[in-house]
Amino acid sequence: MSEATSDRKPRFAAVRRVGAQVDEILCSAGFSVALLFRTAAALRYLPRRRRFFLDAAHAAGVKSLPVSLVVALFAGMILALQTGIELRRLGQSDLIGSILALSMCREMGPFMTGIILAATVGSAIAAEVGTMKVSDEVTALDVMSIDAANYIVLPRVAAMTLMCPAVTVVTDLVGIAGGAVVSHFHLGITQQTYWLAARESLTSTTSILPKDVYVGLVKAIVFGCTIATVSCAAGLRAGGGALGVGRAVQRAVMSSIILIIVLGYAITWLFYFLLPE
Repeated sequence: MSEATSDRKPRFAAVRRVGAQVDEILCSAGFSVALLFRTAAALRYLPRRRRFFLDAAHAAGVKSLPVSLVVALFAGMILALQTGIELRRLGQSDLIGSILALSMCREMGPFMTGIILAATVGSAIAAEVGTMKVSDEVTALDVMSIDAANYIVLPRVAAMTLMCPAVTVVTDLVGIAGGAVVSHFHLGITQQTYWLAARESLTSTTSILPKDVYVGLVKAIVFGCTIATVSCAAGLRAGGGALGVGRAVQRAVMSSIILIIVLGYAITWLFYFLLPE
């Protein structure tokens, strides 16, 4: 009887660990969703947080721009080189401008921007808010009847939601320009041919912005809001001193990257399959 009981203990321990992890994931997701709704309800107080909003926008937009530009430039060059090699074998090298412009605006631009902001700005937000939590600054706000969603989360979420699409636009342009350089020097395509193909692929006669452009901007808006909300939620749930802050940063970055991939797929399916032109 004792041997059977000892055999069951490792199995039950594994089940308990899995259950604890699932419970933690569900609690974290519920807390993040509730925090997003609380932040949306406090949106009317944003003018009062103008100073914090501008600081967060500067960190999300200006400070992250150099890294985004370097990544976008080389991503566009790599994409042009790899795609151009195959197109040249098929005798369709003139299509490189169209393919690169559509790829950057529809998927690569918002995706790269979201990943960079999650790794740089999102981690910084989680560390900052987590430090405030473990040092009892958030508790002090609660004692003074100041809503943390209004005072801490709202400026950061609003700034990231606005700055992510702005950085995405610059990323798209730099990535397309990087592809133009590679196409000219390595694939023998003239600048006029390349930019003409890119412009024609991004021209729409039915709306102000072509679908590939505004779908990419919608993704950027969703990514920015998601990164800021998840990072603030991870910081507010931090505990246990410096070690807890480090774990909060890790959770924020991992969750943000996973959500960027999942939401990117969902938005693409929504606009191109559920709501086709």
